[in-house]
Amino acid sequence: MVESSFRRAQTSRWVRHAGQLALILTFFALIFAVAWAARASILRGVADLWIVSDDTDKADAIVVLGGGVGARPFVAADLYKRGLAQQILIANVRPDPVAELKIVPPETDLTRQVLIRLGVPPAAIIEFGAGVSSTYEEARAILDWAKNSGAKSLIIPTEIFPARRVRWIFQHELAAADVRVTVQAHRPRGYGSEDWWRHEDGLITFQNEVIKFIYYRLKY
Repeated sequence: MVESSFRRAQTSRWVRHAGQLALILTFFALIFAVAWAARASILRGVADLWIVSDDTDKADAIVVLGGGVGARPFVAADLYKRGLAQQILIANVRPDPVAELKIVPPETDLTRQVLIRLGVPPAAIIEFGAGVSSTYEEARAILDWAKNSGAKSLIIPTEIFPARRVRWIFQHELAAADVRVTVQAHRPRGYGSEDWWRHEDGLITFQNEVIKFIYYRLKY
């Protein structure tokens, strides 16, 4: 009789725990279902919170950073034609192994050629740096250029996801020289803030930029 009562109590306890576990699993399943159904809105909102872009006004120069020859010179040329600056600075980027073999022109030369083809006068294009290989090195090179030229305002066009890191490092490094940095974020080819998670390039770039931004904040 005692053993039977113990077994009934044990069974009752097990049933109660199983019911609680089922409720917890159901709760999390509902949360997951709601999040999945609303994933587009959530991920779009995440991107909108991450992306920064400043209002553009006239500046002393437009800066074309390395690594984006397929888009950044085009935006820079458009800003130049709109009269927002009289000079375009292009990064003297460290050549990659293919460029060193002279199979293709160095990125700096390609950037210059693109700008000229888009109607920017060669005299308005100025190189900065010497074999730069990171955004930090570009910011330091621009600081030296600004000190020598007396420039006090810059426009930097870049893609939507790197914009936050680019603005932070340039403002951080150029603050001592009292240079105003304006970053204009532009949509890259292939994806935007409304659908970035549906494209491999968008997923990889967003993930990498979050990591790089944290790294920059900790290191510099």
